[in-house]
Amino acid sequence: MPIDPEVGFTADVIRDPSRFVGRTELIRDCILAINAPTGLISVYGKRGVGKSSLLRQIQQMALGEYALAKRAGLSHSIPTTPRTYLTAYYSCDSLITDGKDLLSRLCNDQSSEDSLLRLVPDEGKEIVEFTRTKGVSAGADLKVVNWGVKGVESTKYAKVVPGDIVQTFRNFVDAIVTHQVKKRMKRDGLLILLDEFDVIANKDGIGSLIKSLTTPEVKFAICGIGRDLTELVSDHASIERLIEQGLLPVKPMPIPESEEIILRAEKLFNDAVKFEAGISAQIAELGQGYPYFVQLIGKQCINELNVRNTKVVDQSVFDKVIMDLKSGKAFPTLEAAYQRAIGNSRDRQLLLHFLADQPTEQSQFSDEVGRIVLKAARQDAEDLNVQYVDQLMPRLVDKKYGPVLERITERQGTYEFVNPVLRQYIKLREF
Repeated sequence: MPIDPEVGFTADVIRDPSRFVGRTELIRDCILAINAPTGLISVYGKRGVGKSSLLRQIQQMALGEYALAKRAGLSHSIPTTPRTYLTAYYSCDSLITDGKDLLSRLCNDQSSEDSLLRLVPDEGKEIVEFTRTKGVSAGADLKVVNWGVKGVESTKYAKVVPGDIVQTFRNFVDAIVTHQVKKRMKRDGLLILLDEFDVIANKDGIGSLIKSLTTPEVKFAICGIGRDLTELVSDHASIERLIEQGLLPVKPMPIPESEEIILRAEKLFNDAVKFEAGISAQIAELGQGYPYFVQLIGKQCINELNVRNTKVVDQSVFDKVIMDLKSGKAFPTLEAAYQRAIGNSRDRQLLLHFLADQPTEQSQFSDEVGRIVLKAARQDAEDLNVQYVDQLMPRLVDKKYGPVLERITERQGTYEFVNPVLRQYIKLREF
């Protein structure tokens, strides 16, 4: 029987705490943020660093499930009586135009496990308790098991106000706090987690909206791509007072923590797969601190095992994975982004590799930021007779083709790779 790569590796968001590794300092900060009586939790960082997975772990801890923290050696950081919440989780998309549109989505989402609407008390549905992790009763939340034949009737305790989505949202939240949080479940509050927050088209005013909706019983957590809070929330000044212990920047993982992803996968495979000594360190080094890329490489190793009908990832298996990576065969999604960026231009392909390979110190910025300077790549381009560099750049910053790069406005000629995982892929890809 072939081995299912998803048993040990996944490119999806990690929900199960048993699959989550590393991030000890961040987990400690999460515990503090969850147990602060009020305040906004803000998770931000680059693509591929594991922000959404961390947000799902925040959800677990908010429910009172601290197995992850205990495994990380943080039992002493868990309060004797931790604050517990009911949770609503929503992943935003780029079709959400503004704050009112976001509230409309929250009031109408009918997910049986994560929606805000499932928590609104009414006569049109049946709700039961369920656990989000295997065999951990502390992680209990509410789940809709039957919406009712007449659809959702949200008028028993929460009134819909025609034309006023803000007041409708307030009514829904008040009903949840009164009848579910306090009376039924005896929790401390409601935690609303908003993932992919950065993709909302117009975030003007959302900060002040969150501030006005935040109470001792209602807490928000937002998560998205950004270097800091100012990139995640336009009117960030409105919510700065809410954030004392809730700022959670997610940076690339240390290499030893990345290696732990492979070691944890071995355990999840229950000895059906073995990584030869030294292979996990090589994979971690290739991943450069981005767990998403480590997971992709791990999955590809299992795919190669299935081709060979063996169970040991040795050097020959790993070398084949690297050969497929370099030739563009291993990761179709990253390869498609690479091909879309370069088009049919050999010169643009060379320029892109020069930019990806540029040592970070040349840009006079920190390694974590990873910015690049176009001027530093010009000499390499000239040495290989790559002409008209300025005519090659527009496609690399055009949204129609990625974009691969974004301009850094405060410094002329400075750019940053939008997706650092793609940058690492380009560095490894042969041309």
